[in-house]
Formats: sequence, C-alpha cells, structure tokens
Amino acid sequence: MKTRSDIPLEASYSAPDGSGENPGEFPFTRGRKPNPHSGSWIQRELSGEGDARRSNEQIRYLLEHGQNGIDFIGDAATQSMLDPDHPLTRASVGTQGASLCRKQDYLELFEGVSFDGISVSTSVPAPFALAGLTLAAREKDFPLDQLRGSVLQPPLYMEDCAYAWHVPVEVRIRMALDSIEYCTRHMPRYYGYLEDTYFFAESGLTPVEEIALGFIQLRLIVRRMIERGVDVDSFAPRIAMLVDCGMDFYEEVAKIRATRRLYAKMMRDEFSAKNDRSQSLTITSHTSGLSLTAQQPANNIVRGTMQALSLIMGGVQALEISAFDEAFRTPSKEAHLLGLRTQQIADLESGVARVADPFGGSYFMEQLTDEMESRIRSRIDEIEVLGDAEELCRQGFFRDIFHRAMEDSHRLVENGELPIVGVNVHQLAEEDDTLLRDVASGKIDPVHEHTERVEKFRQSRDISKTCEGLARIKQAMQSSDNLVEAIVSAMDADATVGEIVTVIRRSVGIESDPFDQPLPEEM
Repeated sequence: MKTRSDIPLEASYSAPDGSGENPGEFPFTRGRKPNPHSGSWIQRELSGEGDARRSNEQIRYLLEHGQNGIDFIGDAATQSMLDPDHPLTRASVGTQGASLCRKQDYLELFEGVSFDGISVSTSVPAPFALAGLTLAAREKDFPLDQLRGSVLQPPLYMEDCAYAWHVPVEVRIRMALDSIEYCTRHMPRYYGYLEDTYFFAESGLTPVEEIALGFIQLRLIVRRMIERGVDVDSFAPRIAMLVDCGMDFYEEVAKIRATRRLYAKMMRDEFSAKNDRSQSLTITSHTSGLSLTAQQPANNIVRGTMQALSLIMGGVQALEISAFDEAFRTPSKEAHLLGLRTQQIADLESGVARVADPFGGSYFMEQLTDEMESRIRSRIDEIEVLGDAEELCRQGFFRDIFHRAMEDSHRLVENGELPIVGVNVHQLAEEDDTLLRDVASGKIDPVHEHTERVEKFRQSRDISKTCEGLARIKQAMQSSDNLVEAIVSAMDADATVGEIVTVIRRSVGIESDPFDQPLPEEM
C-alpha cells in the first residue's frame, strides 16, 4: 500500500520503541487482526420489502452491484412472529420489511442466490431465521456447516423497545440458547449469537449505556450456556456484536475500541476462554436510523457517510449504511445503491482503510477509549449488583431505562441542546425542501396478494403432516429437546410461524391470547 505521492504505508503503526499494543494482539483494542481491512469488511445494505419474491429482487440487485453480504429484515408481522393473515397484521403486510412465515417464503427469498462465498445475516427472530436458512440450504444442496452469517438475539430487551414477541422472557432466553447450540452443532461457521445493541440504542441511549446494556445481556447468555455444560470455547468464537453508530465521530471510534478491549478481558478473565477467537470480538454496525431526518433528506447522505467513516476507522467487520429515505420508508432502489456506493468509494477511493487503527497512539483517542471503557464497566457493575438480569427484565427495570432515554433524547432536540441541521437549526421552508423528496416519500402498499396466497396455502397442505410437526414443538417445549431443530421439522411440515408460536405460548400456560394463530385442527 502507498499514498498517491508514492509514500509506502505500513499495515499499522506503533510506538518506535515497539512498546504498546499492536492490532491483532490481546486485548484487541486496536483490532481483531494485524492487517488493515481494505476490501475485506462485509459491505451490505439491509434488504426486505413486500413478499419474499420482491425481497429476492432487492437482494439480487445489490449483489449484482457489488454487495458482498446479505442482511434481510422481516416486516412488522414477521418480526413479531405473526402471520400475514392475522387480523392485526393485514393492513401492513410487507410495508416495513419482507413477509416471511413459512418454508416456501424462504425458498423464494433465496431463489437464484448462491450461498457460496457470501454471508447471510438477518434480524428475523432467530429460531425461525435459522430454520428458514436450514431449509433453503437443503433445497440448494448447500452444506449447513459452510453457511456463514449471523442472527440477532435480543432476549431481554425485545419486548420493551422493539417488535414485541409476546412470549415470557424465560422463553426468549431459551430460544437464544437453543439457537446458539443449534449453530454450534450444525452451523459452526455461523454466528448464532449476534448481540444487537443497535435497536435499543435507537431509543436515545448514550454510547456508554448502549454498550453496557449489551454486555449485561451478553454476559447473561454466556453464563447460561456454561451452566448448560457447553464449553465456552466451543461457542464463543461465534459471538458477535451489532452496534449502533451515531454522529459523535470520535466517541463512536472509541466505543468500538473500548468494546473489543472489555470483551477480551471478560472472556479471558471471567469466563476462562482460551481461544484467541473467543476473546476477539467480531463487531458489525448499522449506521443510525434515529439520526436521519424527514426534513432535508439529502442531508442524510452526509450523516451516513460520516458514521461509516468512524466505523471503518474503528475496524468493524461488516457495515450497513441506513438509507437516506429511512425517515419515510424501507430503502428505495436509489437509496440502496447510494448506501452501497458510499461504502465502495470509502474503501476503494479514499484510502481510509489502508492502515489498521489509524488513531492508535493518539493522546486524545487513547484517553477517550480508556474513559469509555471505565464508564461502561462501571455501568455494568451498577446494574449487575441489583440482581439477575432476567428478573430485572420482569420487573420493568430495562423498560424504564429505555423510556427515560426516549424522553431525554426528545427534550434535547426540542430545547436545541442537540443541534440537528434542518430540524432545529438551518431549517428550510417546506416549499423549498424538495431535493430527493420525491424519491424518499414514495409509498409502499401492503402486499395483499401474499396474504391471499398464505390463506390458500393453509387449505392445500397436508394437515396431518402439519399437525405432527406442531406436536414436535409441544414435545420440545415440554423437554430439553432443541427448539430450533423442532422448528425446522415443523416448518418443513408446512407449519407457519404464527402456528408454531401459538403452540409455544400455550405450552407455557398462555391459553387465550389475541396474538394466537388458529391451529390446523381448530380451523
């Protein structure tokens, strides 16, 4: 590597006397690997709109234009584990992501998409995403042990600040643990636990609070896996973290560096992980949707670019840029391509990723990293001394934190303490605010035809086979059988997500619930 003036560049730079930490060395403050990652971070954009067929078109379009990873999200119903023909979901099917409720949807989502050499990640509820990927891989005759990617796991916080699953916290934790075990057993190259701090950070949390709460949840999961008798080095190499990225440029770089350092110390010193890969955290990020505005949407392109640069300099392994039209809709084709091109320009033209941890050794950055680490650690200790995180969740402790953060964030914008260009400073009159608005404000209609297909599907399937699949779910819930394996069998027998979750709810004593899906024998 060299500059335009022919000045050669080292892979990284350290103190002349050789003292201090280097990239790729414990505690991995300066990065997981010793070499810079130009061209090797996963460049992708979040996909999902309408039904699986339309979402498949999005995925293939982005792959054709240089995307080297896939990340898909479900619509509100899918994220809440409801079917598109449920009375509560019909009016919004496919408007906020892809509608995915059955095996056929996953086969259509990945039709014509090769899993070879590409990662497939998702924020669809983990047990169902893993089951859908398993069935799609089988259809392609692609070996499960070669499948790469990650799946989000939000067991403690999902009910409080995102799409509610309407199942008790102990069931959500079991789903996470069973998902990790399933991946350890069948998908060893797949990240079966992606700690997602993004979605709850978007409630308005500070970066310190974001990472502290992420560690609270992650530490609970690691302890529970060890309590199950699973060796930490068998699953920890496939733990990752998806972080948010706001507009405080230097703090976001320091946050990533401090997170890697904290994780390495935690895994080695508290959980006795021996493997370097168990100690070096994979970090991915999605730039902040909360920072994007409906006013002057073209400004969001600049925001996404600034956030992407801080993430690249922090050394993340995968990156998605929130589309400039996110304040209005799921990404348009134009916004998708612009987000991807922003990453490609940063990678290929700017030279920003040619040197690992370029801020390493900066008095300012090192002190900021140390301060972030100290404050995150202190906040973790403050919360853990209050008791078990699962019980704190039941008491509404975390919900109160998120609600206060939302109120505080709103107040800062309202009183002008947090300047946002176009919102509380440098506004434009509505008639002048036209740049890119025609693209951003395009309407997405519900895909009612998909709902109709699902209704017909229920009538045409082999009901006896479906009932056998659902019986396997009940059996797993009443035993220690792996729930993901049972869900694979049930979905392969044409059970829908809504039906499976109804059996899960009833198995834990929730007999009558407005979120239930009528089971085949009740129709």
